[in-house]
Amino acid sequence: MKKAVLIATAVLATSSIWAASTSFDFKDPKGVNNVVFKLDAPLESINGTATGVSGTVSVDPADFTTAKGKITVETSSLTVPNPMMKEHLLGENWLNAAKNPAITFEIKEVKNVKATNGSGTADVTGTFTLNGVSKDITVPAKIAYLPGKLGDRTNGKVQGDLLVVRTAFQINRSDYNIQPGQYQDKVSETIDLSLAVAGAAPKS
Repeated sequence: MKKAVLIATAVLATSSIWAASTSFDFKDPKGVNNVVFKLDAPLESINGTATGVSGTVSVDPADFTTAKGKITVETSSLTVPNPMMKEHLLGENWLNAAKNPAITFEIKEVKNVKATNGSGTADVTGTFTLNGVSKDITVPAKIAYLPGKLGDRTNGKVQGDLLVVRTAFQINRSDYNIQPGQYQDKVSETIDLSLAVAGAAPKS
C-alpha cells in the first residue's frame, strides 16, 4: 500500500511538472530574431548576422531549470557585407552550408538561476553544433518571461506570452574544424557570438 501511494505521488508530481511547462516557438514571423558574429583579426574585422532562427523550448516559467529544447540557425542565412566573402564563408572550405545546413544549440541543463518575477540570469549547458562538429558548452543567458506580451509584439494580431533570451559567448573556430590554423591574420581564431531571440506561446 505504501509503495502504491509513493508511485501515485511520483506520477502526480511528474504530471504537475509537465502541466506547468509552456512551449515557446522561436521561428519569428517578423524576422527580428537574430545572431550576430564577429571575427576581429589583425588585418580585418569581419562582422555578420544570421536571421534564419527557429526552434522550440519548453519551460516552466516559474522554474527556468526545467528548460528543454533546441535553437536552430540556418547556415545559409549567415551574411556579411562583402558578397565574395559570404560566398567563401558558406562554401565547402569553410562552413559548407550545403553539407551542414544547420547550426544548433540543444539544451542539456540550466543552472545557477538568479531570477525575480520571471526575469533573470542563468548558465545554460548544451550541445552546440557548427560545421558538423558537436561540442558541449556552457553559456551565460539573460531570460525574461513576459506573460501577455505577445499581443504587444504583434500589434494585437496574436495574443499570448513571450520568452526572451539573450546570450553572448566566444568559441574557437579550430574547435569546429573551420580552417584550423589558417589565415589568422585575416580571420580571427576567436569568434564572438551573440543571440537575441523571442519565443512565442500563443493563446487561443
